[in-house]
Amino acid sequence: MGKKRKHSETQTAEPTKKDEGAPERPKRTLLGWKDKEEVKKQTESNPDSSQVFRNKEKVMVTCSRRINYRYRHLMLNMVSLLPHCKKDNKVESGSSKGATLNELIELRSCSSCLFFECRKHQDLYLWMAKCPSGPSVKFLVNAVHTMEELKLTGNHLKGSRPLLTFSGNFEKDAHWKLLKEMFMQIFGIPKEHRKSKPYHDHVFVFSIVDDHIWFRNYQISVPHNESDKMIRGGLDKMTLVEVGPRFCLNPIKIFAGSFGGPTLYENPFYVSPNQIRALEKRQKAGKYAKKIKAKTRRKMHELSNPLEPDEFADMWRQ
Repeated sequence: MGKKRKHSETQTAEPTKKDEGAPERPKRTLLGWKDKEEVKKQTESNPDSSQVFRNKEKVMVTCSRRINYRYRHLMLNMVSLLPHCKKDNKVESGSSKGATLNELIELRSCSSCLFFECRKHQDLYLWMAKCPSGPSVKFLVNAVHTMEELKLTGNHLKGSRPLLTFSGNFEKDAHWKLLKEMFMQIFGIPKEHRKSKPYHDHVFVFSIVDDHIWFRNYQISVPHNESDKMIRGGLDKMTLVEVGPRFCLNPIKIFAGSFGGPTLYENPFYVSPNQIRALEKRQKAGKYAKKIKAKTRRKMHELSNPLEPDEFADMWRQ
């Protein structure tokens, strides 16, 4: 066996010295390589840059039990249009639905909620709420047309960010301004969201007609040539192709809290679907009553004006 070396003879491996002439490698971040000197310059020039607001909006989308299939398809269409939303299980629509939904929203780390509530298998109500402090709005949804039902030619990238356009009527009254701000916060997809695409290739249109809010979704279509390049002057030939879905929102009440609280606004022109159906039944019942009255009038007329006896009535009976 060889002799062991003495401890004094062993030499410690000296660490390799860094080349002082080589530049220091910038720190890598999730958004790429960042140079420390550039970051320092940015912070010195903009001292408030570290306090820049970042939109972390998350929307929970759910529905009530015993919902109609058409309304469920509408909810799934909205889920496909909003990449920053989270779909949850069905919730029982009752007096305690507000507390249940607020708890679910907190558990899912969301800040807003779209709740599709179906009643009598035919009436759809949409709750749009900011949680946990409010406000919240209750709509009656009419004229529902889903993507599968319309079969329109428009098509856009799934997860892309939309442009939000509003008609000029939203600046008319205070409650319309509040609704516009809520639409912007809930339907506006946050920038650089992990599930969104950094493109703007479709438009959400909110327009007020007859005190109703009409929703439309259009694809921004730009003509391209065979080599998939935009034609010169193609932006002037830009067109909008409808994608879907379509629906109409009739605002009922605006509450100060989340799914309840003091009433900030109540629609004076709102008529519930139950009253409309009752009026239609009365009109049908009125038609039947008119027929009965006509029969009784005919009988009274025959009794008051009897026919004269015919002298030849019994001639052929002999």
